[in-house]
Amino acid sequence: MPDKVSEKPKAEPSQDARKSDQEISRDEKILKLAEAGVDLFPYRAEKTHSVFEVVRDYAGLTPEELQDKKVGVIVPGRIMAVRKMGRATFATISDSRSRLQIYLREDQVGEKAYRIFGWLDIGDVIDVQGTLFKTRTGELTVLVGACTLLAKCLHPLPEKWHGLQDVELRYRRRYLDLIMSPEAGEVFRLRSRIIAELRRFFDARGYVEVETPMMHPIPGGALARPFKTFHNALGIELYLRIAPELYLKRLVVGGMERVYEINRNFRNEGISSEHNPEFTMLEFYEAYSDYHDMMELTEVLLNSLSLQLLGREEFPFGEDTISFKRPFARLSYMDALRLHSGLAPARFDNRDELAAFAANLAGEKQTVSYGKALDIIFDKLVKPKIIQPTFIIDPPKEISPLAKPSRRDPELAERFELLVSGMEVANAFSELSDPHDQRRRFEQQAEGLKKGDEEAHWLDLDYVQALEYGLPPTGGEGIGIDRLTMLLANRKSIREVILFPLLRPKE
Repeated sequence: MPDKVSEKPKAEPSQDARKSDQEISRDEKILKLAEAGVDLFPYRAEKTHSVFEVVRDYAGLTPEELQDKKVGVIVPGRIMAVRKMGRATFATISDSRSRLQIYLREDQVGEKAYRIFGWLDIGDVIDVQGTLFKTRTGELTVLVGACTLLAKCLHPLPEKWHGLQDVELRYRRRYLDLIMSPEAGEVFRLRSRIIAELRRFFDARGYVEVETPMMHPIPGGALARPFKTFHNALGIELYLRIAPELYLKRLVVGGMERVYEINRNFRNEGISSEHNPEFTMLEFYEAYSDYHDMMELTEVLLNSLSLQLLGREEFPFGEDTISFKRPFARLSYMDALRLHSGLAPARFDNRDELAAFAANLAGEKQTVSYGKALDIIFDKLVKPKIIQPTFIIDPPKEISPLAKPSRRDPELAERFELLVSGMEVANAFSELSDPHDQRRRFEQQAEGLKKGDEEAHWLDLDYVQALEYGLPPTGGEGIGIDRLTMLLANRKSIREVILFPLLRPKE
């Protein structure tokens, strides 16, 4: 037992018994560093610049300008490469965004410090203090006067990380992905800027950002299978939310005329390039508007995002060039089915045959309704063919239990999905405000639940009661931030834009 509580723990090698030769070598260096009195994990460090800031602010200066300015820096970074040449060493440090060369000379830092630097490894985090200059080849470099170890890396970094074929490993160990690939970090910086720009956009229009419950006694707001949990103290089953919609519309009933929320939803569904069970949504609701207003607002929003973040209205996505120029195309749901499903128009008149065809297409074990059949065919055969931003409007009312009936056809709903490159990016309604109609539709959905449709909407009488106090005409919309980030970052998999996507646990 140490005599004092404040006594530092002794430096110890990694405890993993299955060590590589490189890890054994690192352990030996750890012991040398400890004997030399080097703290492997100090509490804090001085810093004047990040690596990114040094490169951004000084890489454009000439050697003469740097010499005249005598720029002194204290910059932390991770060692990514070392080239030792006797009593001088060049190394490269990184902040996972930019890289910077450093130059140590034994006569500059002293014999002991130079020897200690020789015991450091690629992957170690250090702090260097010195002055900037440019080498004969024009590379910006720090002439190091002092160097401090900030964190010892106990394992070798992966070699040629970009060449690894096991992309799942990048998701499991996102920290390594960020260390080795600056491009990965830029994707998540772009994602952060997207969210910040969304907030700026809605705040400027008088919307109020709110937070609604993540655990619901009754799942609702979308047609999806929920995750279950249990509250021990209350002794009740709860559900992770599949959408915040019903709570946000309660706020509109209460007089909050413009509200939005950016937060997580959870849906107990499969995992694919477009689906992660935990995902981020923007939902917003505006009183005294309808789905036409939502279409116009969506065009303005996405066009603004593209210009603000990318500096242009057109951008690459895979092999396509996507245009966020206004106006976006608009196509009715049934016209989209007839144009892109590949089915003869007459087949849509035979409802029983179409239902059987759709059930087989989706691998359903039971008969599906006509509306569900259309939705399956649309999802499987039509969506992949819609590349440029297109509002698909007026689907069947049956598959839109929270939307007002269409003013031109009561069997349809005033709803749109915005498709881009085969993905649903946004979904919006003229919100159903008639409490009697809403109750009838919930009851119809409840019948589907009884028949085994796990994605049917539950009967939420508390929400119906809220509608009885009067929901004004309201337009509402949800936009998937993960898919929006995929588009603007040119990433074809949702796992590339979620820092820690859900993965099957390793054995």
